[in-house]
Amino acid sequence: MKCSEFLNELTNYLDGALDARTKSELDDHLAWCHNCYVVCDTTRKTIEIYRDSELYELPDDLRVRLRSAIMSKCAEHKKSNPSTT
Repeated sequence: MKCSEFLNELTNYLDGALDARTKSELDDHLAWCHNCYVVCDTTRKTIEIYRDSELYELPDDLRVRLRSAIMSKCAEHKKSNPSTT
């Protein structure tokens, strides 16, 4: 199995939505491929961290400043790239 094939199946692997043969192939790949192991482990840990987290409400002043900064960037982009709008 190539790393690209592993990465194509990563979501299904983490969701436990694979047949036994494919899961076994992915497990074998993870056993020897450090890079894919790191990607898989990091993704799994990230999901675990955010799975039960609650939404964080931004303070009103921060929300207003953030929205203003985004709108300003969008306006600058439209002025400098009129053909993309």
